Amino acid sequence: MTATQESPTAADSGANASQSFKAMASTQDVADTPPERVAAIVTSVLKGVHDAIAEHDVTYAEFNAAKAWLMSVGEGGEWPLFMDVFVEHAVEEQVAKSQHGTKGSILGPYYLPGQTRLDATCRLPRRDDEQGTPLVLEGQVRDVDGTPMPGAEVDIWHADADGYYSGFAPHVPDGNLRGVVVTDDEGRFAIETIQPAPYQIPHDGPTGQLIEASGWHPWRPAHLHIQVRAEGHRPITTQLYFAGGEYLDSDVAEATKPELVIDPQDDGTGTRRSTYDFELEPEA
Repeated sequence: MTATQESPTAADSGANASQSFKAMASTQDVADTPPERVAAIVTSVLKGVHDAIAEHDVTYAEFNAAKAWLMSVGEGGEWPLFMDVFVEHAVEEQVAKSQHGTKGSILGPYYLPGQTRLDATCRLPRRDDEQGTPLVLEGQVRDVDGTPMPGAEVDIWHADADGYYSGFAPHVPDGNLRGVVVTDDEGRFAIETIQPAPYQIPHDGPTGQLIEASGWHPWRPAHLHIQVRAEGHRPITTQLYFAGGEYLDSDVAEATKPELVIDPQDDGTGTRRSTYDFELEPEA
């Protein structure tokens, strides 16, 4: 990240992520989970906590520090950040066992719905003076049987060349480097944007305190967030990473997969290009 920009605070980012999550949750069906399943899951989670307490001989001072930390995570609005960074990848891996088609990855805390709809060949909304290496991602959306899918939505968002996301950094305009690309009659798309930078998750709040106390680092490798949707098909939420990028092997969110690494090549004009196709399976 550039030293000329003031990094958004974890509290501000957390508040935005919480607001976005609540807005999405209000429009989605809430899982109708039977009591016996709730009891089974909660009992298992608590058993894991109890086992850790016994294994590591946790003291009352450490227990009270944990309580205070949990309270500060909630007060700072950082639960979406914490859950998406440290827990979501495990849920995604479990759900993926019953999915076919393109490999998925985590949604993360920086998704914002309702972005500008764009033609199949397009340039993502950006500032007039947007910095960064030009990048073109092109490909095709198909059914798992190979049938092209016209009118599919490729919802894409990513950080800028300094590692900041629109909607979560005050100096970045709303909608910057975000858009919903609609595929053409052959299910194809070509998206012009810039290559994002690796970034540190907001770490000046309680999530950062945990990372520092544990001796971890707060970095995520550079990536493109993409959610592909088509009527009658199971949506795919994924991320595309860049070959040779920093932190590919030590992503704080543990969300990288070898199948999701692309290797853009310069086309001779200074623009890097890569092709990636997406396959969606029919809804059950």
